[in-house]
Amino acid sequence: MNSPKQLTFPWNKTFKSNFNSFYVDPQNEQLLNDIKDLSNGDNLYIYGVKNSGKTYLLQSLCNEYSKNKKSALFLPLKEVVRYGVDIIESIENMDLVCIDGLEIIRNKKEWEIGLFNLINNSLQTNCRLIFTSSSEDIKAAFSLPDLDSRMKKFNSYKIFPISDNHLLEALKNIANLSSINLGDREAQYLITYTKRNMSDLVKILESLDQLSMENKRRITIPLIKELL
Repeated sequence: MNSPKQLTFPWNKTFKSNFNSFYVDPQNEQLLNDIKDLSNGDNLYIYGVKNSGKTYLLQSLCNEYSKNKKSALFLPLKEVVRYGVDIIESIENMDLVCIDGLEIIRNKKEWEIGLFNLINNSLQTNCRLIFTSSSEDIKAAFSLPDLDSRMKKFNSYKIFPISDNHLLEALKNIANLSSINLGDREAQYLITYTKRNMSDLVKILESLDQLSMENKRRITIPLIKELL
């Protein structure tokens, strides 16, 4: 198999994700501090509900490694699994490998063996591994006992979604970072009448910005109603 630097994956893209635009709920401050510390080579297991920011966090870290001339690979298992487990062979030569969505391979024996081999090989190459899952108990859910044993040595963090009392502040913060003029009333309207998670709110915000520019109108509640 080719060396990791030569690999071209079908999901490769330039991520816009970065730590500066990752709004930190107070409950996640320790996780963010530890993951941003590039001198920290500890393997991590991060779990949390869907749309809590796991994917964004991994992509941000990969970007940070690249900025510091280190090799990093982001693998979203929901897209990767169809290509077969051979795709993760030899990737332990990277500085960082982030595997997103571990729950996808639950009860897939060949993937459990592949993951076990990756962990073992990474111990020899000093590749840092960071795995995420939507399931808290995934570390104890593998059918391969040796993989369970390896996973239990990872440092675990729960990532918390932004709490309701911080949603307004988070949405305004993201709007400011994107130079989107969003008033308090309009932000509160979005939070009240749309899905209350940041992933969906950001997508709506981006669509609003586009609609605002196309119509040469500022973002108001009537404009929001047109979009929704």
